[in-house]
Amino acid sequence: MRVQDLMTEPVITVPPTASADDAWELMRRKRVHHLVIADHNRVVGLLSDRDSGGPGGEAVRRNRTVAELMTRRVVTVPPTTTVRRAANLMRGRSIGSLVVTERGRMAGIVTVADLLDLLGRGVERPAAATTRWTLKHQTPHRKRHRAAGVW
Repeated sequence: MRVQDLMTEPVITVPPTASADDAWELMRRKRVHHLVIADHNRVVGLLSDRDSGGPGGEAVRRNRTVAELMTRRVVTVPPTTTVRRAANLMRGRSIGSLVVTERGRMAGIVTVADLLDLLGRGVERPAAATTRWTLKHQTPHRKRHRAAGVW
């Protein structure tokens, strides 16, 4: 399975000059935990709910812009990246999302919630190969010799 099969699109973006309070309100309204910060269709950062202080972070967000709180090192992957590779990237870097880009343009976003949703639904796997040989009769297992001596 590839990231393109799992990613959320369209991506919710805000400019770096946006108010941190407005960004938090947008996250709350849209029920998302990550916003991509874009400047003229170029990814410049990522804002998570943790970056903005969470539900009790009014003091963190007060009179601040998104640019002051965002993470500047955004990890991007192409849409053809495997889900396993994406999960290992997130786990290895302790991050909660990956921005999916194709030819320099944003295509979507993959979050830990997307991976957990996939895990919860289960991935259809190909059926196990059946064997040509069938067992017609069984004989019980009998031990012919008893073990002697000390082990």
